Amino acid sequence: MHISQAFATRSPEGSEGPDAGRIRTRRPARGRAAAALTAAVAFALVLTGCGGGGGGDSAPKSAGSAADADRVEPLAAPPAPKLPVTVDSADGTKVTIDSTDRIVPLTGSLSEIVFTLGFGKQVVARDITATFEQAEKLPVVTRAHDVSAESVLSLRPTIVLADTTTGPSEAIDQIRDAGIPLLVVEPAKELADVGRRIDTVAEALGVPSAGTELKERTESRIAAVQKSIPDHKGGEKPRVAFLYLRGSASVYLLGGAESGASSLLEAAGAVDAGKESGLDKDFTAITSEALAKAAPDAILVMSKGLASVDGMDGLVKIPGIAETPAGMDRRVVSIDDGVLLNYGPRTDRVLSEIVEQLYAKGGTGQ
Repeated sequence: MHISQAFATRSPEGSEGPDAGRIRTRRPARGRAAAALTAAVAFALVLTGCGGGGGGDSAPKSAGSAADADRVEPLAAPPAPKLPVTVDSADGTKVTIDSTDRIVPLTGSLSEIVFTLGFGKQVVARDITATFEQAEKLPVVTRAHDVSAESVLSLRPTIVLADTTTGPSEAIDQIRDAGIPLLVVEPAKELADVGRRIDTVAEALGVPSAGTELKERTESRIAAVQKSIPDHKGGEKPRVAFLYLRGSASVYLLGGAESGASSLLEAAGAVDAGKESGLDKDFTAITSEALAKAAPDAILVMSKGLASVDGMDGLVKIPGIAETPAGMDRRVVSIDDGVLLNYGPRTDRVLSEIVEQLYAKGGTGQ
């Protein structure tokens, strides 16, 4: 299961909201424990997936402040769209877009790209995962990719953007059957996907040159952050384990090669401890044995996940963590849920924050 595959119908606060009567996916019955595990992971991890001012300078931006991390930085002067355009959708169809007047992105990461390209005023709805400040007043029409087709159609969109994990399929079909152009975009799983996603959305909105500008800005900022990584003591890279935590659901997972975090950790000059220990899937339940094999020097978590276990004091009470080098040193890198794995225009800020926390004075890289 990729982390952006989601099923949940509730907001982070647990309220059903105005779209409680939406179409829902029918799912086969599973064992209670397995269903609870999958449910908790899919819902909360999608909240990663996770709009300003500013120009197009290439200086790296720090994610050190909450205000900075919760806003996107639109391009200074995006060009006017050249429409109509016909583009290839990831689900095998061709989509013709002739208006960007009313845009509905069905994931938070797609919203981030649309707003950063300068189309914030044309966005008329959001997914619950669009956590940045410029989008917060928009009506919510999807909750963790559980699409309300009726809510989307009621807003009379001229283009809807989704990715391959958006569902249920009945809702996607209903939107298309109503004659609305709906483009499906391949999800992002690593840093190499950032430019592709930006280009795809920019082309669909009729502003490919703006896409090129944003892609180059983002890539140059990521490169600038990487130049700030200190030399490793003794040539050894810090080992970092990505943990997915939801204390309220008693879900504690160790990320592997397919968790989505490996690319970020490697770009930050670290080793993904879960991947390196042989975990080739996405996540596995945390055990003392798995943690001992991973032997992380630091632990990467989402901020809400850390809060759900009562912070560092609660984290080290999870079996096996206190015995790791990271647990003994109480060494944690905590990144906001809404941006950590978006792989979009704010990824340089995420990388900057990982580097800042990981190589803080006295840290594993010093």
